[in-house]
Amino acid sequence: MRILEEVQATLQIAKVKEEDLQPVTYCLSFGDNVSSGDYCLMELDDTLCKLIEAGKSLIIRGDKDEHAVLCTEDKTYDLKIADTSNLLLFVPGCKTPDQLPDISASPQLMHAQIWGFSNCYWELRRQRPRLKKLKKLLMENPYDGPAVGMQEEAPGLKYTMDDLLERIQASREEIEAHLQNVHACEIEGFWRILDFDYEMKLLGHVTQLVDSESWSFSKVPFSVCLEELGSLEPKAMIEHCLNCYGRRYSNEDGQVIYALDEDKVCRATAQLLLQNAVKFNLSEFQEVWQQSVPEGMSARLDQLRGLALLDRSSKPETISLLRIEDLPEDTLERFNSLFSLREKWTQDDIEPYIQDLCGEKQTTGALLTKHARSSVQNGVKVYNSRRPVAT
Repeated sequence: MRILEEVQATLQIAKVKEEDLQPVTYCLSFGDNVSSGDYCLMELDDTLCKLIEAGKSLIIRGDKDEHAVLCTEDKTYDLKIADTSNLLLFVPGCKTPDQLPDISASPQLMHAQIWGFSNCYWELRRQRPRLKKLKKLLMENPYDGPAVGMQEEAPGLKYTMDDLLERIQASREEIEAHLQNVHACEIEGFWRILDFDYEMKLLGHVTQLVDSESWSFSKVPFSVCLEELGSLEPKAMIEHCLNCYGRRYSNEDGQVIYALDEDKVCRATAQLLLQNAVKFNLSEFQEVWQQSVPEGMSARLDQLRGLALLDRSSKPETISLLRIEDLPEDTLERFNSLFSLREKWTQDDIEPYIQDLCGEKQTTGALLTKHARSSVQNGVKVYNSRRPVAT
């Protein structure tokens, strides 16, 4: 083990002035049986450090065939190994100058033992949660209503929240938000997604009741809905339908009221019509669509962003179903899929299908610049693929 005089002699040989250095010198030595495989190092930003210091957990998620991600309660991070040319030493007893107590100007020698070393570390980068698998799992056994009489519910896999947390590469808050987006509900402790036809049946009961009672769509009384429709469907399902397609509030008398969302109701009606046809004549579709939505609601094409694709170049103009949730999650695969469907896109047409790919502080324009090539066609700016499109 070195002594102070040996350190000072080494500095003289290296022609380093002692006054240019901190007065404390650390002498490092390797402990017994130290190897590079003993420890894994991870680089954390201030936010993640504070979570650890507060006793919160960081959870690594992923099946055997998936690339691992790290999750907090509300965010998801990509895990990647970063190599470094510098050897990283794990020295628990070593202190940085700001951690040392007030020390005199006289030289001091301190000893610390190396517990481990590595030439790589885990690097974290914020990423979008991988949620496509969530709907896929729930669609293995969609809920189409309670069993009738002696009939038993069709067998199939069901998932609790704990099951989903084990299988889905996303934080709890991101999973809960997506469950709400796909209109899933918890039934007897299991999260279920409603069969779309059954969901539309529930919505039909509600809108027909609103029409028969001549209620305003913004003033649908919750208690009366349950009383009138409770004999047709479970009350929990009626409430779930109102939560999916309306906004809950209380009036001056404390009565619970729902305001039905026109855009959501019209969008669901359009999906019901479009899922039964490959393509629709646009003008005929708009006529049928307006006739199908509840009287007093207005069906507009801007309600179909991310749900339907318009072809203005065909004669006659057509519309077809293209749901954003049916497209790949990976950015390159998403663009490849879109450009295989249509060679050239306007920004207005493609934007709804790439908006969810944007990272923090990233715009759809930046995404298009990176993954597409722009040109002007008949005075309109269009985008086509930068790469050969795989079919």
